[in-house]
Amino acid sequence: MCNLYEAPTPVALYEYFGVRTPSEYSRDMSPLGSGPFIRQDMDCQIGQWGMIPPGSREHIPKTSQGKRMSTNNARRERMATAFTFRRAWSRGQRCLIPAASFVEPYWGISHKDPMTQGKHVRWRFRRSDGQPWALAGLWDEWTENATGQIWLSFTMITQNCDGHPILSLMHKPDPKAGLDQQDKRTPVPIERADWDLWLHGPVQAAEGLIQVPPAGRFIHGPADPSVSMQLPISNPSPA
Repeated sequence: MCNLYEAPTPVALYEYFGVRTPSEYSRDMSPLGSGPFIRQDMDCQIGQWGMIPPGSREHIPKTSQGKRMSTNNARRERMATAFTFRRAWSRGQRCLIPAASFVEPYWGISHKDPMTQGKHVRWRFRRSDGQPWALAGLWDEWTENATGQIWLSFTMITQNCDGHPILSLMHKPDPKAGLDQQDKRTPVPIERADWDLWLHGPVQAAEGLIQVPPAGRFIHGPADPSVSMQLPISNPSPA
């Protein structure tokens, strides 16, 4: 799951995506922050990162019992069935989420990994060509009953990446599960040639674009430049 990313500058949004934002936004994005997302016809809007469920009483996502929900990520396996996301998916409300980079916690292959010593290290992921990411997402709108204000919100789609040589090393490992059964997650980049298909294409074709990025398509390293670590080239084989 991704809980931190860096939105591009307004200049980068215009130069790479050809869009302008209707208002200011935060570049250091965390859940419930306001950032840019791009809808059909390359319509750029500012919305809350964290989908507001249909029928919600407030813009902060919560269960009917009032418990805070995490809706900034949508698992691709549940986006068509989870009540929070299924309306947006069924309506074709797919979007691109511009990101200069995204951050994931590096944990290694186990809790005893000597490089982490039981603690995670934040790693930043950027495209190897220096361009912003266009990450797959869904968007929706919600009307506040008390004021009539319309809120836009979006969520970032995530894909299982257990078999990936780098991305599978992110997130805290489950000691009770095998290396190929961790259900590690990653955001899903959409390449420029596929933007139109993602935004306008039929459901089956769009879902076919939800794939893990090849290792050679991005560069990675500690978010804190003072941290120096060498990432393994690949996962070891399961014991």
